[in-house]
Amino acid sequence: MTKVVAITGGIGSGKSEVCRIFAESGFASQYNADARAKALYVEYPALLEAIETELGERFTDPEGNFMPHILAARIFNDKEALNKVEGLLFPVMMEDFAAFAEASDAEMVVFESATMLEKPQFDGFADKVILVDAPFQTRLDRACSRDGASREAVLARMRAQTLMNDLLEGVHDPRVDYVIVNDSTLEVLRERTRKTIELLTENI
Repeated sequence: MTKVVAITGGIGSGKSEVCRIFAESGFASQYNADARAKALYVEYPALLEAIETELGERFTDPEGNFMPHILAARIFNDKEALNKVEGLLFPVMMEDFAAFAEASDAEMVVFESATMLEKPQFDGFADKVILVDAPFQTRLDRACSRDGASREAVLARMRAQTLMNDLLEGVHDPRVDYVIVNDSTLEVLRERTRKTIELLTENI
């Protein structure tokens, strides 16, 4: 049976780099939940229609093309709207991931998500959970550089990840099996990730 390893971490922590190292190490069957979410709105028109009905707004242009930035802006500071969207999105995503995992011939698939630990729908979903950690200032600088965003915009996104902030401050979460600290060079991150992979393959 295919095992699921979840890799999570706050903005700028380096979780995507850890996923790349996993791929280099032979674990190339990966599902990026954040990227797939955007695609699912397009691939499943009924999902987007249900969201538009629930929120009473349109998130497509006159030609019918999905405008993800409009939806993101609508739900960013509206917890009720966010919960409604996630309540419709996550069941579709879980079915999509199940199909992805079933189609994979890999013994282990990687599920990358920035916020899965904050979403009760994902509790017990993965066989193992890896948290990628980095100092606050490092994460802020990386995100600003990567996204070309202002410090204030990145800070607002970071503050929205309340549970993740607690985890990165050292608050223990029993759902986390391994922590990879990304506070040095890429080569150090590679070595730490490879050691985690060794432990993972022994214990999964």
